[in-house]
Amino acid sequence: MTARPALLWFRDDLRLADNPALQAALDHGPLICLYILDSSAERRPIGAAARWWLSRSLTALSEAIAAKGGELLILRGGPAELLPALVELAGCRHVLWNRRYDGAAIALDKSLKATLAAAGASVESFNAGLLNEPWQVTTKAGGPFRMFTPYWRAARDCGEPAAPLPAPAALTRAALPPALREQALTVADLALEPTAPDWAGGLRATWSPGEDGARKRLAGFLDGALDGYRDGRDRPDRPSTSRLSPHLRFGEIGPRQIWHALQAALAAGRTPGSAGDVEKFLAELGWREFSYHLLFHNPDLAEDNLDRRFDAMPWLNDAAALAAWRAGRTGYPIVDAGMRELWQTGWMHNRVRMITASFLIKHLLSDWRAGEAWFWDTLVDADPASNPASWQWIAGCGADAAPYFRVFNPVIQGEKFDPDGAYVRRFVPELTGLDARVVHRPWEAPADALARAGIVLGRDYPRPIVALDAGRRRALDAFSTLRPE
Repeated sequence: MTARPALLWFRDDLRLADNPALQAALDHGPLICLYILDSSAERRPIGAAARWWLSRSLTALSEAIAAKGGELLILRGGPAELLPALVELAGCRHVLWNRRYDGAAIALDKSLKATLAAAGASVESFNAGLLNEPWQVTTKAGGPFRMFTPYWRAARDCGEPAAPLPAPAALTRAALPPALREQALTVADLALEPTAPDWAGGLRATWSPGEDGARKRLAGFLDGALDGYRDGRDRPDRPSTSRLSPHLRFGEIGPRQIWHALQAALAAGRTPGSAGDVEKFLAELGWREFSYHLLFHNPDLAEDNLDRRFDAMPWLNDAAALAAWRAGRTGYPIVDAGMRELWQTGWMHNRVRMITASFLIKHLLSDWRAGEAWFWDTLVDADPASNPASWQWIAGCGADAAPYFRVFNPVIQGEKFDPDGAYVRRFVPELTGLDARVVHRPWEAPADALARAGIVLGRDYPRPIVALDAGRRRALDAFSTLRPE
């Protein structure tokens, strides 16, 4: 008698190692490994840069599964309709997946569990993407946290995260019914990558999506960039960050793997970082955890102000200013460098994310949601929790938010964190000929310095689109109209 297959549904967990749903599925017979490109109206479509990454990540996952003896079945459509039909057609007795935490995903999972259970299939879900479930870390009163420091203290009190699971040695592939085989798509069929025009050359030159790329990225970080991370992480001119965020976003590596790899490297003396470097890096994992804690308890995090006073904020929403910001043509070099890095590579250094976001919200008085939407479309690590939580933090309307009167000065920020102008020159090459004294304030450069650099302001590089002092005053006046709590 042929064993009935188990269905493993891959989502934001595109890896074989430390995949608890996969590990559990091995006990239930031959496997149907499934990925569905969700086109249902209830889900927020992923952005263009994330689609490029997904294409490469699915290809890597498919090859990894095939190397173990399995096969990745790819479909497109609404999971609410596709999954029950597939389970019935293939005669699956067990369905397994790893959890997601946005509101639409939670609602879908609850509905699917009820539908599949009524059809006689057992459903199991697991935590693959977080150190702690969002509901496990609570205040003393039993509620959710709104401040990071007490949240992270409580999360650390939950104890050491479980050891990561190994990748399976082999997979047993279930035979697909002919009717199901006819529906199968290839990664190419999904048309996830840009073609006309093909703007992804910079992404291809920068990234290696997939589980193997994630492992190599982590190893390289532990072997070098962790040393000095506590202070160096703020320097966009240096390779001083892990750049693991897109790998985490797509679940090519999990936080438990990162945590334990770090501990193992420290124990073996293979990592040169100090205790302060280690704690700061772990705290960055903590911020990711905190963002998912916020998303779980606030499903509309990308749409609604956590601080509802900001519903009355008199945003200016200047379309021309927003377009200049998107294009990296604001006249402020550190802002423009960040926006061009984003467009070229699908990523932006975190310090520069704060600078560019503050400039859009505070100096240009644009609604934070306009920036969040642009980052969602252009970041390879566009994350449903971290992206809106971070934008709300900068705007002052989020949890543990920066006070509204904190306005980053892009000139001071540039001179402090890119003191030689190396980062600016890398992404704003028209300023290459300016020395460090004026590269962050070209409008103050002497005429002969501009001439030697071949720069005519307003022609080769834009003049500032807003005066910093005037923009700051305008922002503070607007924020002052919000009623006190």
